[in-house]
Amino acid sequence: MNPPPALINQNDRIFVAGHRGMAGGAICRALSNAQYTNLLTAPRTELNLLDAAAVQQWFTENKPTVVVLAAARVGGILANNSYPADFLLDNLKIQNNVIETAWRSGVRRLLFLGSSCIYPKFAEQPIQEEALLTGALEATNEWYAIAKIAGIKLCAALRQQHGFDAISLMPTNLYGPGDNYHPSHSHVMAALLRRFYEAQQSGAPRVCCWGSGKPKREFLHVDDLASASLFCLKYWDPSRADAPKDRQGNPLQFLNVGSGDEISIKELATQIAASIDFNGEIEWDASKPDGSPRKLLDCSRLHQLGWQAAIPLKAGLAQVACDFPAAFAQQR
Repeated sequence: MNPPPALINQNDRIFVAGHRGMAGGAICRALSNAQYTNLLTAPRTELNLLDAAAVQQWFTENKPTVVVLAAARVGGILANNSYPADFLLDNLKIQNNVIETAWRSGVRRLLFLGSSCIYPKFAEQPIQEEALLTGALEATNEWYAIAKIAGIKLCAALRQQHGFDAISLMPTNLYGPGDNYHPSHSHVMAALLRRFYEAQQSGAPRVCCWGSGKPKREFLHVDDLASASLFCLKYWDPSRADAPKDRQGNPLQFLNVGSGDEISIKELATQIAASIDFNGEIEWDASKPDGSPRKLLDCSRLHQLGWQAAIPLKAGLAQVACDFPAAFAQQR
């Protein structure tokens, strides 16, 4: 069966907000590789997404026709716990400024990137899209999650009330080129890579990791997220009769993006230690929070559209570990 006509084209002026982040950078690479070369980007020194007036002026001057919103204030458990107001306020401002301005400026199509942390802490596994708002969030990142839920709902509300063509994707835990290796603001895989690398370099006899190591997580290579983003920009139209629907038969406004690669944090740490050539002991500090016990996304709706992840965790982790020393040196 031939795919439907693409919903974006090579003449589109595509604004990728957050192009210097891990997800935004990967999406720019994917667009360029697919010959979508009319890309618009703006570093923070040129455009402050927290400033509504500046965002409006930038849209007026640059006239994007398609927008990818990959910009966000991000971080791990410690960062969320330390700066809850910042995570909530900054992400709400970024989303509202970009999404509303895109709609008011006549942008034809918008993709908003959410996060799997939007789902309840004890959601039934694997997690389907219908689990949204059916239970309490994981407390360690609820501020970020609430902002992302608001972004999803804003996109859905603008589609319902004004016919604005906004879609949303919910990626699972990401890793890959462009990750942030900050000692306190990074996510689990980046944090473990840094911890074991520094221990290996210093000759430390042991590494202490947060929590029990028992929670299971799914990991998606950022280049797979970029592939899914491009695929959905081109082919996912929620208004089509054959578009994915929820259990009540209503068109879904957001879709999960995952790999199906699930691993315990303890096993992940063991694999990272081996890939970094760390031969010491691994200890676990159970006084630190674990987060959700398990988080595996049901991606059957996206598979139904015709997309699947292509990079296995083992291969992706090996490549990230190989590239880590150079990537880490650039961030120091």
